[in-house]
Amino acid sequence: MRKTNASTGNTEQVNDFMEKLDHPFKTEVQMIREMIMKVNKDITEEIKWKAPSFRYKGEYLVTFNLWEKEHIHLVFHNPMISKVKSKLLEGDYDHRRMAHFSDANDVKAKKTALEKVLRDLIKLQNKKEENL
Repeated sequence: MRKTNASTGNTEQVNDFMEKLDHPFKTEVQMIREMIMKVNKDITEEIKWKAPSFRYKGEYLVTFNLWEKEHIHLVFHNPMISKVKSKLLEGDYDHRRMAHFSDANDVKAKKTALEKVLRDLIKLQNKKEENL
């Protein structure tokens, strides 16, 4: 098993995972994966919960829930996510929000909102680090 490099993550591991993935929304998962990675050069990826997961400076941002087959399900599991306001986010948990996508058109329609959620979450994460 490869060690996670803080600067590059496990992109190779995720590429291998994606190559073997059998999911009705595999194409859309790859679309969202690429969107997330383009938001900030410091975002890294790995496999968590048997799905692609993304971190920023060591803190988890979001992970796919690939158990669901009716749609694409993202889980934002970061303590700062409850401070991010967006119609994209669902749920009212202390440290978690969800986002769902129904198909490729829905992914494209929600692209800007997803990117904004991630940028806002990263901004909050940076503020938290500055206050430590």
